[in-house]
Amino acid sequence: MKFVDLLDRTIKKNNSLLCVGLDVDVERIPKDIPAGKNIIFDFTRRIIDQTNELVCAYKPNSAFYERYGLVGIEALLKTIEYAHKFDIPVILDAKRGDIGHSSEAYAQAAFQYLKADAITVSPYMGADSIEPFTRHEDKGVFILCLTSNPGSADLQTGLPHPLYLTVAEKVKQWNVRGNCGVVVGATKPDQLKEVHDIVGDLPILIPGVGAQGGDLALSVKYGGKRAIINASRSIIYAADPKAEAEKLRTEINQCR
Repeated sequence: MKFVDLLDRTIKKNNSLLCVGLDVDVERIPKDIPAGKNIIFDFTRRIIDQTNELVCAYKPNSAFYERYGLVGIEALLKTIEYAHKFDIPVILDAKRGDIGHSSEAYAQAAFQYLKADAITVSPYMGADSIEPFTRHEDKGVFILCLTSNPGSADLQTGLPHPLYLTVAEKVKQWNVRGNCGVVVGATKPDQLKEVHDIVGDLPILIPGVGAQGGDLALSVKYGGKRAIINASRSIIYAADPKAEAEKLRTEINQCR
């Protein structure tokens, strides 16, 4: 099944545009989770158990697993496998991007070894660095367009024709296999509207809601029918992750 079809099915099944980011910090794992063989996976399994009926996707950030070495990679592998038991698509937030043969190696690691359904990539090196990912036709490829961090102004905005608009235009061209999407931060709602006007119904991954203070209502309004509204820390470290996810899903649906 193509990623976009799996996404559409999950959006409909769970009546949700909510994506939960699984950014694990061992220091913040609740003390009531016993320090077993792999506490990282034990934590993410609990989050998935509590939220799988409330989300359209999960987004583990590769860096938060890689920093723990082999134990972290094992946890990432098992987390993706566990999410698939509930037929929830998994977007690997890895922001890869390199020359062709390196990108293909990254793609194989994400899609064949880890078995992620989609990945985030950087467009800076151009089409030949993206194509090794998009040639995996059943997988989703989310291309960084306009990010939510303050440093995005260094390169992405402020030019006569801002770079994020060029990226959006290129993504529309690169979408020959129907598996591209873009990443636009919730902290930039006006620019999100501009990007959506260019890419149409392509999936838009929208981080920055929650801890980063992005505009939820405008993100839903301008993100389109395949907006993927991501929240990470505000849910997974909440006293009651299920209740927090349910609350945010309700708020999102009220804006749809």
